[in-house]
Amino acid sequence: MKVQFVKEGYTITGDDTPMNKLHLSMMGAWAEFERNIIRERQLEGIALAKERGAYKGGRRKLTEDQATELKERVEAGENKTQVAKDFGLTRQGLYLYLKR
Repeated sequence: MKVQFVKEGYTITGDDTPMNKLHLSMMGAWAEFERNIIRERQLEGIALAKERGAYKGGRRKLTEDQATELKERVEAGENKTQVAKDFGLTRQGLYLYLKR
């Protein structure tokens, strides 16, 4: 393994030295920290948008009549993959409609 930082002119080789391990561990810790901060800010923004009423999630693809037909076809024993395809849904989308 070799990590090269072009701008800084620094290279960490695949040598299993304590200094290389330290550098890689520190970079990994910073990357994880940054990702957690980004996620935290994102969740705060979503919560504020929900309070304002601006965040309502995605639009539903099916009308109530279509959702009822979907449920009836699945209960009748039709293949779920085919039913999902007929309505232009993924299997995951089909299961979300079945839960409602």
